[in-house]
Amino acid sequence: MADALSVIPAAVLRNLADKLYEKRKNAALEVEGVVKQLASAGDHDRITAVINLLTTEFTYSPQANHRKGGLISLAAATVGLTNDASHHLEQIVPPVLNSFSDQDSRVRYYACEALYNIAKVVRGDFIIFFNQIFDALCKLSADSDANVQSAAHLLDRLVKDIVTESDQFSIEEFIPLLRERMNVLNPYVRQFLVGWITVLDSVPDIDMLGFLPDFLDGLFNMLSDSSHEIRQQADSALSEFLQEIKNSPSVDYGRMAEILVQRAGSPDEFTRLTAITWINEFVKLGGDQLVPYYADILGAILPCISDKEEKIRVVARETNEELRAIKADPAEAFDVGAILSIARRQLSSEWEATRIEALQWISTLLNRHRTEVLTFLNDIFDTLLKALSDPSDEVVLLVLDIHACIARDSHHFRQLVVFLVHNFRLDNSLLEKRGALIIRRLCVLLNAERVYRELSTILEGESDLDFASIMVQALNLILLTSSELSEIRDLLKQSLVNSAGKDLYVSLYASWCHSPMAIISLCFLAQTYQHASAVIQSLVEEDINVKFLVQLDKLIRLLETPIFTYLRLQLLEPGRYIWLFKALYGLLMLLPQQSAAFKILKTRLKAVPSYSFNGERLKRTPSGDPYQFLHHMPDGFQTMEDGKVTVDGGSSHNGINFDARLQQFQQMQHQHREHAKAQTKSRNISNSLSKHYTQEVQIDEESIRPQSINLDVPPSRSSKRGPGQLQL
Repeated sequence: MADALSVIPAAVLRNLADKLYEKRKNAALEVEGVVKQLASAGDHDRITAVINLLTTEFTYSPQANHRKGGLISLAAATVGLTNDASHHLEQIVPPVLNSFSDQDSRVRYYACEALYNIAKVVRGDFIIFFNQIFDALCKLSADSDANVQSAAHLLDRLVKDIVTESDQFSIEEFIPLLRERMNVLNPYVRQFLVGWITVLDSVPDIDMLGFLPDFLDGLFNMLSDSSHEIRQQADSALSEFLQEIKNSPSVDYGRMAEILVQRAGSPDEFTRLTAITWINEFVKLGGDQLVPYYADILGAILPCISDKEEKIRVVARETNEELRAIKADPAEAFDVGAILSIARRQLSSEWEATRIEALQWISTLLNRHRTEVLTFLNDIFDTLLKALSDPSDEVVLLVLDIHACIARDSHHFRQLVVFLVHNFRLDNSLLEKRGALIIRRLCVLLNAERVYRELSTILEGESDLDFASIMVQALNLILLTSSELSEIRDLLKQSLVNSAGKDLYVSLYASWCHSPMAIISLCFLAQTYQHASAVIQSLVEEDINVKFLVQLDKLIRLLETPIFTYLRLQLLEPGRYIWLFKALYGLLMLLPQQSAAFKILKTRLKAVPSYSFNGERLKRTPSGDPYQFLHHMPDGFQTMEDGKVTVDGGSSHNGINFDARLQQFQQMQHQHREHAKAQTKSRNISNSLSKHYTQEVQIDEESIRPQSINLDVPPSRSSKRGPGQLQL
């Protein structure tokens, strides 16, 4: 320090700390002259001493004016050193950088000015301090003082110029700092960062594209900034990078794909659109590199297919089709399980379009990689079954297509039908709302006869008798009304003459026994009219309830539909189809006379002309009933199930043991009656206990309530009428 004091006059040192800028400036010029002389003489020791003096006594001084003078004099010393300045930069630059965080805004301003002048002198040698300078400028770009910001911008432009012309700049050392700063939210800092990214990307010798994954997320984060200018700058930078990606033969798609997937779910609309646009290009360009990321990409695409913004929906759909068109091999890192997991998760989406595309993916995978998909069947099967309750018919139909594809194997077919019945049992609304759609579609996809046989086998042993009855009634209604089951109906009509029809009839009969009306309907379809009459005759009082009458009403109305045209035409041959008449009259006798179904059936029967039983016209009875032939058949004569008169008892035909079938029906109905009695008994016990408990509570309340008797009101006689009952 003594050497420094000997070369710099005391007056100069005093003026460096003066409050007037002009005196500090003049003193700095004196320092410049002194340093220039020392540099010319090659006296670097004294130069070092002078710099140390300026640093310790001025730039680190507690006095603001001293710090200002020190910064000006350090810049002046650098100018005086000219070509030798690089040898002393490690002494000169750190004190200046330290002043960037000074509490006094004027000191920060002079620090920018000093570093600007130093940088102009040393140019490329300045690069060794780039990271520290960049960090300081990053902070100064958001300075609270406008003058400091302005000075920092001037310095920033100079530093950019130096970096772009330097061959010593290390992008590898800079990227970690840039990545760290990209999460800053300050708009001035964001502008500063985007500016630097754009400048560095414009330098041919700097490979910013190779480091794009390190700051890509930060750029996407800026797309949702409140400032339009920042959003525009970030979008411009991203567009430039995307263009470079298209033209580059080597790109790290994988790391960037992870970022894009996250950004595709951003709440900001512009960010989502940009992310999905990038993903679209990546799917087209990425090739094998993206195979391990297909599941993640799909997870980003599917929700966007239902985005509220049309542009996003369009790009997402295009990307989805592009991705699905790529035929990747599981042997090449294509993870079928991961794709299925994403599709399964998206089936719970609130948006129909997303659910549909998720199902399309499952269907595509089944067609391409059936073996691999079936190994994950346990993971998706329950979800696919639940999807049958979806409010969208299109979704349900797609689910059924997938189930049908899975059920091509007999084991999976059985599993599907068992689970389907199980779901119907657990969720009555599913059977009510979707039952017909599900059964009809499965019949189309998997062969109607096969489906009905399997359902019948399962329902035959169903322990829940109430559910079995409801299910059979539903299946019977579908059988009678659906165009998809016309072949089954035609086959059943051949039950008495065809072995295939007989086998189907017997197969369905076992479970149709759960419902009397289903059995009667089956008999009408199979034209086993004598057996239908026997079933009707076997019904007892307990069988004729409200549910039975409702089902009977439906059947009577169905008899008037085109499906039973053949039956109505058979009424024109009363002699041949005597058991049909007896069965229909049996149903008529079961119906209340005031019901609409009674009137419909009675009207139909009255419409039949009075043909004679043996070719002669029947004589009308005094009552006007033309069907007295029901009581005038020759003794010992009965009709077979095909309608031909025979002396045979008619208990068996075409291998069908009708006596055994009737016994089977009666046994099943006996089980239902016992079950109903048990339920009634259980309800009565429950109601009795509830009533007893209520009475005890009332007695307890009355025991603590003050007693008062109204003598003006005579006690009423107890009424025998219960709640909701008419008094007789």
